[in-house]
Amino acid sequence: MNEASVIEGRLVAIDCGHQEYTDCLRLQEELVKRKLAGAAEDYLLFVTHSPVVTVGRSADRQDEVIAEELAGEGIQVVRVSRGGRLTYHGPGQIVGYPIIRLSGPQRDLHLYLRDIELVIVSALGQYGIKAAGVPDKTGVWVQGKKIAAIGVAVRSWITYHGFALNVSADLTRFSAFSPCGLAPEEVGSLKSLGYDVAEDGLRYALAASCGKIFQRETVWLETAKLFTKQSI
Repeated sequence: MNEASVIEGRLVAIDCGHQEYTDCLRLQEELVKRKLAGAAEDYLLFVTHSPVVTVGRSADRQDEVIAEELAGEGIQVVRVSRGGRLTYHGPGQIVGYPIIRLSGPQRDLHLYLRDIELVIVSALGQYGIKAAGVPDKTGVWVQGKKIAAIGVAVRSWITYHGFALNVSADLTRFSAFSPCGLAPEEVGSLKSLGYDVAEDGLRYALAASCGKIFQRETVWLETAKLFTKQSI
């Protein structure tokens, strides 16, 4: 975790509402390009997706077979550049995509993964929810259940992709495959564990936590301005 109190720039948190996965992926790629071209601000996109299964770079042959079967059943399947295997996105999740330039000692992908875990753990802690990472695994667990999956990619030390936090997600969606290599029954949600947490408030807590851990001043951007060139 980064303990220094120096503010290194602005983190613009944007509530994108509901977006199809591929549309939001294009937005991430556009923001990465802007940062590569010199844009100073970092971004944290919050979004809810329609049901989709994404296939990461670590997918094995069995994952590919399952992905083909899911696609044949009419479920959207998207192959992506993030690390990890199969995971699910859908209603009842808070999906967060940090677009952050890593510099200095932050240029450590393993440290970045741990910091994203800390973002989630810290935000949940504000609700009295005891969450933690698990050694040798990536993600966040509560009461022995994985409630947040993390899969990231980096281009010239600018991050994209991110995390999916199960707030009230339909857990039966995970039963058709091995989510991130786990048994489906190892996945949980805040609701399934007895926590009633409003998504809007949790997004603000996650944004504030992200700003603190990555030493950024967190500001919110109105959703209505999202796609105007003047706003990002």
